[in-house]
Amino acid sequence: MNKKMLLIPLLALTVMSTGAVAQQGGYYPPPPPPPGAAGADNAHYAWADVLRVDPVYGVARTSAPSTQCYDQQVVQQTPGNKGVGTVLGAVVGGVLGSTIGHGRGNTAAIVGGAVAGGAVGHSVASGGQTYTSNQTVCQPVTQVSEQRQIVGYDVEYRYHGDVYMSRLSYDPGERLRVRVSVSPAD
Repeated sequence: MNKKMLLIPLLALTVMSTGAVAQQGGYYPPPPPPPGAAGADNAHYAWADVLRVDPVYGVARTSAPSTQCYDQQVVQQTPGNKGVGTVLGAVVGGVLGSTIGHGRGNTAAIVGGAVAGGAVGHSVASGGQTYTSNQTVCQPVTQVSEQRQIVGYDVEYRYHGDVYMSRLSYDPGERLRVRVSVSPAD
């Protein structure tokens, strides 16, 4: 019976300590400060309740090189063979000139026909042929894209009844570890 009497106060002490933790919001005691920081600057660490977290958005731009291709109509001309046209025209002109006149007139007609035929042959040969074709033309371009992304969080939190606001790089959740520093007022 003696053992049962000792067990009852121990059980009551356990229930009371659990209730004290529940009244504090169920939080465990704050973690100890990092090594070397304890007491040096009169600071300690504690927990604050997070009231609100608002994401802060920014625009991130990325650029990527690429190639843009399209079809384009092109007019082209084949080069004529001026030398062959001139010679061929001169020969034809000379042959035709030889059929005109007699003696010295015939020689003049041959020379005149060769010169005229050479000029005509040169003119015809220099024109070449004209035709239209489609060509694929490609140009380098830079494509820029914009994306909206979270760059931080505006956090509103309460510590010992006072409300504070900070911008953090992460979402702290329901509780935020805070560093409390105390120093004398001047």
